[in-house]
Amino acid sequence: MMNATLKKFFSGWAMKLTILRVALIPLFIITYYFHPESWQQWLSLWVYTIACISDFLDGWLARHLKEESAFGAFLDPVADKLMVAAVLIVLVQQNPEIWLMLCALIVIGREIWISALREWMSGIGHRGVVAVAKIGKWKTTVQMFSMGFLIFREPWLGLPIWRIGQVLMLVAAVLTLLSMWQYTAAAYRYFREAMTTATPH
Repeated sequence: MMNATLKKFFSGWAMKLTILRVALIPLFIITYYFHPESWQQWLSLWVYTIACISDFLDGWLARHLKEESAFGAFLDPVADKLMVAAVLIVLVQQNPEIWLMLCALIVIGREIWISALREWMSGIGHRGVVAVAKIGKWKTTVQMFSMGFLIFREPWLGLPIWRIGQVLMLVAAVLTLLSMWQYTAAAYRYFREAMTTATPH
């Protein structure tokens, strides 16, 4: 529990961190493409790491300071999806390999589908059915680390960084498909009801 002084100091930081994450997207792209090669990987990796840390901290602060809001609940996942999409697009552009392109399509496509599904479920009053599940959190964690390895890409301390990133990204893609199936299956009965209602007799 935070004392009153800390609560006052950190008040409003949750939203600021979310906005910071959005602002870091163009900075990540600039450091990835335009900085001298010897520093490129480290700078872009640090920008990405700061964005990942902000993703954890903004939610933690919002919960502990009781600053959760409808706007924050909207902006936080938008910031996450924009960062993920930006990183994957940059990685695919720089490394146009079929496996990476397919993984990027799976991850980005899943984000679009689940966002639309949650919006629809919210509209019919059943958003809780597609609330964040454990497999979604696992997917996010593995995906986060995989993109970090792929951003750095060069061997380090004898470790095959790019290869580790490949394996983690493939695992993330599998978890992405499983989580998409789980959320869709949870909403299936509502799909059937909607289709039955919409079908003319």
